[in-house]
Amino acid sequence: MKPAAFDYHAPTTIAEALVLLEQHGSDARLLAGGQTLLPMMNFRLVAPEVVIDLNRIPDLAFIEADGRHVRIGAMTRQRALEFSPVIARDLPLLHEAIKMVGHLPTRSRGTIGGSLANADSSAEIPMVLQVLEGEMLVRGPHGERTSSAADFVVDAMTTSLAEHEMLVEIRVPVMPQGARFAVEEFSRRRGDFAIAAVAAMVVMQDGICRSTRLATAGVSPASSRLRAAEQLLEGTALDEAAIERAAKAASEAVEPSADRNGSERYRRHLTKVLTRRVLQRAKQQA
Repeated sequence: MKPAAFDYHAPTTIAEALVLLEQHGSDARLLAGGQTLLPMMNFRLVAPEVVIDLNRIPDLAFIEADGRHVRIGAMTRQRALEFSPVIARDLPLLHEAIKMVGHLPTRSRGTIGGSLANADSSAEIPMVLQVLEGEMLVRGPHGERTSSAADFVVDAMTTSLAEHEMLVEIRVPVMPQGARFAVEEFSRRRGDFAIAAVAAMVVMQDGICRSTRLATAGVSPASSRLRAAEQLLEGTALDEAAIERAAKAASEAVEPSADRNGSERYRRHLTKVLTRRVLQRAKQQA
């Protein structure tokens, strides 16, 4: 099938894109990598009157680091993240997780900002940014604002972006030196949408867990932190008993969805299994 007729604009600056957004409002859709929008248009699940293509705005594609934070432009390709020495050095959890996103062709077109703005419940990037406590820089006709990763995605396919706003940059604190990390997911085939996924970052000091961050994807309508499980681990030696208590708490804390890929009970079980696995992997890292 082919999409319904639409007007096409290809601005070359962020300011031009914002003017177009303000002019066309809810009739417009922003085009990033197109991995979700274009198939939906072809099947006529969505029929925007205006498409605003962001691919010709150079100021939206970059990876920069200052020693404390990594700044990533919203139009940075996922493939660029996968091969970036900056991401590998400063954000190794994101570097590991990005390899799980789709397939090589989709990562070559897909962008970090597109994945976040699409807010698919199974997406790995929103989950990882919750663990890393990243923040989104959002720009609109009245200026800029920031949103934490936890507040940016509010529900399945729904973000906190207002009608005339666009995501322009992602800022992520550099992971602590020696931080341990892991990400695990379960899907029917490699590259498929995750039925459940869990990511973890653990900071150990003198054999004691000083801080833990855990988050899920695919389990609920939106990615979420597993704070009850995190609290059970802090102050422990990350022993098997503590890991098991945290895995149990994680499975009890989630509000799982049910669909043709899995029941609520199944996703709760996967949450427990994957939480255990990421913590065991993190524990084994030197």
